[in-house]
Amino acid sequence: MIEPAGADACELLAALHARAFDKPWSAAEIAKLLDNPAVFALIARTAEPAGFVMAWTAGGDGEILTVAVLPEARRKGFGAALVDAAGAAALLRGAASMHLEVAETNAAARALYAKLGYQEAGRRHAYYAGEGGGVDAIVMRRPLPRPAI
Repeated sequence: MIEPAGADACELLAALHARAFDKPWSAAEIAKLLDNPAVFALIARTAEPAGFVMAWTAGGDGEILTVAVLPEARRKGFGAALVDAAGAAALLRGAASMHLEVAETNAAARALYAKLGYQEAGRRHAYYAGEGGGVDAIVMRRPLPRPAI
């Protein structure tokens, strides 16, 4: 099940982010993002939370800010479900397309996004700090499907 997560879930979202990433966002950072009315978060759960996505919409475009899936919940469809749900939520908020950034070295995430229809649209050189130097960010974009009328 995927459901909205509000400002009251900042501690939970930060704990999930900490388990998913080496450089996690704090509850305060997440709360600051969620203070912006354009930002939204969705959480995936079965009996327990498995992960979340944060995104925002502005000017007809949506952007995925982070997708965090717990290590033990990976490769079970949660990431795809969260990315798709964020796209649907962005579409409802008026976005015609969705974009994201992913580390060039994150082959699993890049494969997932490509499977979901995202295509490389650009590159940000040395965007992420990495061991031995910066890691490029791959900017990926996809149009959001318009409902048939």
